[in-house]
Amino acid sequence: MHHHHPSLVPKAPVRRLVLLVLLLLVVPIAVSAGKYMLGDRSVSWQSADRSSAGMLPPAAEHPEALVRVFAARTVRWRGIFAVHSWIVVKPAGASRYTRYDYTAWGDPIRVNGFVADGRWFGDLPQLIAAADGEEAAAMIPKIEAAIKSYKLSAYGDYRAWPGPNSNTFVAAALAAVPELRTTLPPTAIGKDYPWDGGWIGLTPSGTGIRATLGGYAGLTLGWIEGIEVNLLGAVLGVDVRRPAIKLPGLGRIGLSAI
Repeated sequence: MHHHHPSLVPKAPVRRLVLLVLLLLVVPIAVSAGKYMLGDRSVSWQSADRSSAGMLPPAAEHPEALVRVFAARTVRWRGIFAVHSWIVVKPAGASRYTRYDYTAWGDPIRVNGFVADGRWFGDLPQLIAAADGEEAAAMIPKIEAAIKSYKLSAYGDYRAWPGPNSNTFVAAALAAVPELRTTLPPTAIGKDYPWDGGWIGLTPSGTGIRATLGGYAGLTLGWIEGIEVNLLGAVLGVDVRRPAIKLPGLGRIGLSAI
């Protein structure tokens, strides 16, 4: 009989924990893939609906300042795993909304490339964060300054995985307005990519710390972000502030983040 060296065999509780983490990463993605297969994905993405989802009042009828962050399932099979997020701002009295996206094609930073609250290639956007009135008016210059100074804005900077992508861009803009008290959903792959180059620092909300290995793996502990483990872009987490679990592929399950 062979006697295993005791230190080489992981103890049962450790093995169970590893198995549990793998299940929590794999099962939600499998469920999300199933939803994708069964869902109506017969439409070609080029001809998919990109019209307004009716989530914003006509700009002319909304004189006060406004900030909105939206996210929607991304194009084709990548939608199993990921959402695309964007920011909409409107200063007080402005007659139109300004939408900022960061995309893989054309100029990386797109201004009004799409309808402010448009469906993203057929997928309905979800509202991630909102501010209105004076609160929003104070945020808009900070958001615009963050967008202007965003370093990864050259052609060829965009990388769908692990970043910098649309979610990295929005996370960087949100870091300029911690008073918005929000965080992107776990399915916003790329949100943990270190756009500022550091591997450890404050979370975008400023309420905790985040360590990341180039977006490929990381750990986030924050009051707004909750506890999140990132493995190859798949995020597993718990929100204590507004109780919910965060799963890869499926996103947030529990109380609404807003």
